[in-house]
Amino acid sequence: MEIQVLEKEEIKVIGISRSGTYSQMYNIPDLFNEMKERLEEVPNQTNDAILIAPFHSRETEFTYYVTTPVEKVENVPDGMVGFTIPGKNYVYSSYKGSLEELENTYRQMLVWMQEYGYELDNHALSLKVLKENEFDSEGSMHFELYLPVKSYKDTY
Repeated sequence: MEIQVLEKEEIKVIGISRSGTYSQMYNIPDLFNEMKERLEEVPNQTNDAILIAPFHSRETEFTYYVTTPVEKVENVPDGMVGFTIPGKNYVYSSYKGSLEELENTYRQMLVWMQEYGYELDNHALSLKVLKENEFDSEGSMHFELYLPVKSYKDTY
């Protein structure tokens, strides 16, 4: 698994969201299906055929969004939210595998961050970026993971 740090520019998005406890995370795949059904309602979409899933992880609960990038946030459809994800530095890795293996990938990224002196920004959104189809012919998920970086610790 290749891990690197990179800077992403701000991204404007419109989509749907859900909040809940971690025991309710099984509902997340339904969010992707709902957003795919409602994509045509979203105005000002960019030409990128992607879904962006920003999420907040807190100690006892989460907020998860499934969005699509837009040129400008206006005329947000009923039941949807629109916002701008600020430009930020992220620890990045590409992921391909089963949903069950995903947690291990996050752990590896967090260990890598610790080893190289990066600190996770718990106040910023983490991102999953899905390009084209969510699953390949073998049933593996393929997407990019971005964990927000708070700071870099100099080690002199």
